[in-house]
Amino acid sequence: MKRPARTPMSRARARSRTTRAFVVSALSTLSVGALTVPAATASAAAARPPSAGAPAVLQARYDLGDQAFTPPAALGYQGRAELAADVYYPAHLGTGRHPLVLMQHGSWETCADAGAQAESSAARQARDRAEQAGDTAEAARQQAIVDRASARLWAWPCAPGTAPILSSGGYDYLARALAARGFVVVSVGANGINATAAGQADTVYQARAALIERHLLLWQRLARSGDGPLRGALTDPRTGAPVTADFRGRVDLGDVGLLGHSMGGGGVMQEIADSSRAHWPSGVTVKAAFTLAPTATWDGDPVTRTPFAVMWGTCDQVNTGSFFEQNSAANRAPIYKYTLTGGNHAFYNRQWSPSSGQVASRDDALPGSAPGTCLSQYDDPAQPQRDQPRLAEERQRRIAADRVTAFFERYLRGRTDRQPYLTGERPFPGEPAHVVTSAYDAGA
Repeated sequence: MKRPARTPMSRARARSRTTRAFVVSALSTLSVGALTVPAATASAAAARPPSAGAPAVLQARYDLGDQAFTPPAALGYQGRAELAADVYYPAHLGTGRHPLVLMQHGSWETCADAGAQAESSAARQARDRAEQAGDTAEAARQQAIVDRASARLWAWPCAPGTAPILSSGGYDYLARALAARGFVVVSVGANGINATAAGQADTVYQARAALIERHLLLWQRLARSGDGPLRGALTDPRTGAPVTADFRGRVDLGDVGLLGHSMGGGGVMQEIADSSRAHWPSGVTVKAAFTLAPTATWDGDPVTRTPFAVMWGTCDQVNTGSFFEQNSAANRAPIYKYTLTGGNHAFYNRQWSPSSGQVASRDDALPGSAPGTCLSQYDDPAQPQRDQPRLAEERQRRIAADRVTAFFERYLRGRTDRQPYLTGERPFPGEPAHVVTSAYDAGA
C-alpha cells in the first residue's frame, strides 16, 4: 500500500466547492404518514425497523486470537491485533448470494477496567487542582497515576479477569437493520491496533486497511469452499454453541460494502483509495463505503472510483477530515456528505455512549451554555463557536441508520428508488427539519 504523506489536516473547515453535479439541500420535516410512495419504491422502509413477519436476524461471533493479525511488514507498523468479529445474517440464507458489509470501529479504550477508570478520574481532578494551586510536583505525581491507569484501560490483551470492550458490537443497530434486508454483516474488532497506534499515525490507517483485507480473505474462503480458519469458528455469542449456518455459495465477495467509524472510517477510506485497489484480494470488489465521522491525519490518497458517503456532526470535537471536498473535483463515482447539526462523535457506537453503562462510555461533545445544547466545533473560522441543539443518542443513530441502509441498498442491491433520499431531494419520514444537510456530487 502507498504510504500517505504526513501532512496534518485542518479541523475540517473546508467548504464545499461547486462541482459538476453538486447539490446541497437541507432536509425538511415530514411525518411518516405524510409520505406516499408506491409499494415497489417504498424508501421509507429503507431505514425503519423491519415489520412483523420480516426475516429474522441471527448473530454469531468468531475469535481466532487476540494477536492473530500482524500487519504486513512492508508497512513498518509495530503491533498485533485480534482477528475477531460479530456476524449478523438473515436466518434464512436461501439459495441466492448475499452482499457482504464489513464494519470497523474506531479508536477507544480497549479494556473494561472499572478500577482504572475510577483511579484515572480521581487523579485527573487532583492534577487539575494541583495545577491551579501551582504545585507542579503534585501535578506530576497525579499525572503519573493517570498514565498508569490509562495503560490498563488501553492494554491489549487485557489483564486476566478484565473483559475487553467489544467496540465491534456497538453498531448492532446498523448490522441488524442491514441483515434484515438481506445483507451479511461482519463487524470486526480492532482493539489491538488501538492499543498500539500511538506514534504511528503515518501507518495506522494502512494497518487498519490491511485488517479489513484479512477478514475479506477469511470470508472469501468460507463462502467459496466452506473451509479455512473460519470453518467451525463461528459460535453463538449467548451460549458459545457452534453455529451451523452454511455460508458456502451464499455470500458474494464481488459485492462488498465497507463501513467505518472514526479511525475505522479512516481505514475504510484508505482501503477504497485508488492506490489501494491493487491490494484487494482477488475476486473481491468493494462497491461502496459509508464512513461515520472518519478521522485522518493526512490529506488522503484520492478516492475517485468507489461511491462513498461521509457523515459528521457539528458538535464532534474530532478531526473528521474533509474527504468529500478533497475528492469532489476528480471523482468518477457518486459521493455524499451529511452534516448533522448537534451530532457528536461517540453516539454512533452504543458501547461508547453513556446509556450503555460501559466502562469509558461518555458524551464527548463540549456542553453549551444552555441545557440541551453543545458547543459547535466546525463553524466558519471567522465566526465564533455557538450553542447548538444537541441530538439525543437514539435520534443520531436513527438518522445514521436511515442513510446507511438506504446507501447500501442503492449501491449493493441497485435500488435506485433510494437515490432521492440519499441526495436530500426527499426527506426521510419523521426526521426533524434542518437537522441534516446533504451534499451530493454525481461524479463524471
